[in-house]
Amino acid sequence: MRSVSPPAGGSAPGRGAAAPHRRTPRAARRAAARRAAALTAALTAALLAAACVPGTDGSAAPGAGGSGAAASEVPDPAKAGKATLTVWDQEIRGGQNAELERLNREFEEKYPNVRIKRVARSFSDLKTTLKLAISGNKPPDVIQANQGYPDMVAFVKAGLLRPLDDYAGIYAWNTRYPATLLNLNRVSADARNFGTGRLYGISQTGEYIGVYYNKDVLDDAGIEPPETWKDLTDALPELKDEGELPVQFGNLDKYPAIHTFGVLQNQAGGADETRESVFGRGEGFDNDPTREAARTLADWKERGYVPEGANGTGYDDAAKKFADGEGAFLITGTWQLADLKKSMGGKLGFMPPPPADAGAPPVTTGGQGLAWSVTSRARHPQVAAAYLDFITSAHAADVMTEEGVLPALPGKAARRLPEGSVDAQMVDGWRKLNDSDGLVPYLDYTTPTFYDSLSADLQGVIDGKLTPEELSTRMDRSYTSFQDKQAGRKPKP
Repeated sequence: MRSVSPPAGGSAPGRGAAAPHRRTPRAARRAAARRAAALTAALTAALLAAACVPGTDGSAAPGAGGSGAAASEVPDPAKAGKATLTVWDQEIRGGQNAELERLNREFEEKYPNVRIKRVARSFSDLKTTLKLAISGNKPPDVIQANQGYPDMVAFVKAGLLRPLDDYAGIYAWNTRYPATLLNLNRVSADARNFGTGRLYGISQTGEYIGVYYNKDVLDDAGIEPPETWKDLTDALPELKDEGELPVQFGNLDKYPAIHTFGVLQNQAGGADETRESVFGRGEGFDNDPTREAARTLADWKERGYVPEGANGTGYDDAAKKFADGEGAFLITGTWQLADLKKSMGGKLGFMPPPPADAGAPPVTTGGQGLAWSVTSRARHPQVAAAYLDFITSAHAADVMTEEGVLPALPGKAARRLPEGSVDAQMVDGWRKLNDSDGLVPYLDYTTPTFYDSLSADLQGVIDGKLTPEELSTRMDRSYTSFQDKQAGRKPKP
């Protein structure tokens, strides 16, 4: 799962505007804080723009998590002697695994003295085991770290990651990547905030939550691919009446519901507030879009639009069922495209969640893939940095496209994709989302504990054990308590 940058502003399309609500004293305080934060952010941006010279951000200073002096020239892994680079990642799916294996082989062929020792785990397993691995006696050199407070910020606070600002200057990551993407992998010097400060990773892939559809299932039911969100929701009862499962969904792994809920929250008009709150500048989650999204999720379960045993079905099992023709729609990330295409061929279609009005800019949860980071005790930090540059290069982007993976920065191969193909649909959606500032960050970035609490609570909503109002209250309490702690205020009981 991954991320999106602080927004430049603007209104996101939604199914309907949220009812206006009064500005509470807490909201007024936060508005003032946002104005101050905006000024600080502007000054910080100016400083960062002037700090493109390697090492000028203080990344090599004592206590910065660095290892020795800042790098000042392009590393040459060929001069490193025999080196083993231990890499932990979560790219286990067909397309992602294939592109990374190809790039790893190419890197080893280019530098025969370097051996890549890869440890690939599922997202859930990596999230569970990574901190122990990088804090142990023999930590990996390169890891994938999930952005936000639960993982990347926590790792930086513990001194487990190396700042990469010097390499960002050397390899021109500062100019190759938009600042909006780089900033997602930044953590403040005091390790209290993300989105600003030193750079601790670089992402290889883009990603967003979209709507996969089975063309044959829709055609048999006499339903066209939806052009608006209302088209999609109107199709659900029609599909059920035709004896088809409207939406395939498996939530045993818990995180899938965060993605589906985020889409529903955006469609209910909550995109802007969610962006602000994830980055600590918003009014929280005691709002109508949050409650409406929860009601919709519960309603889909009650009406049989999603499988009865969704909370007991694995994410991958649900994807396989969809590929086998069980379900008209599947709402999940671009990372599933390569595997689904392999099984479904021309039957597979894909789009960002359709907007409220046909032709309007799309909006959805997403951003970029997990950051590739160098650990603070990497045995070969310069080789690790060269590896990061290699797997995020223009050539790497073409390899990703050839394997059905969405690069963060699509290149020549993406421009050669056949018009109307599912791969072209994915890349076209990515461009539209970036052009319209339509990406909304993953909700689990919001606080250090938000992933665990929200994923469990959404299972409760799906099972009918937690009401939409209770979910909204819990999300808001978690957000407010964390923001109070960040600001040094005494949390309310």
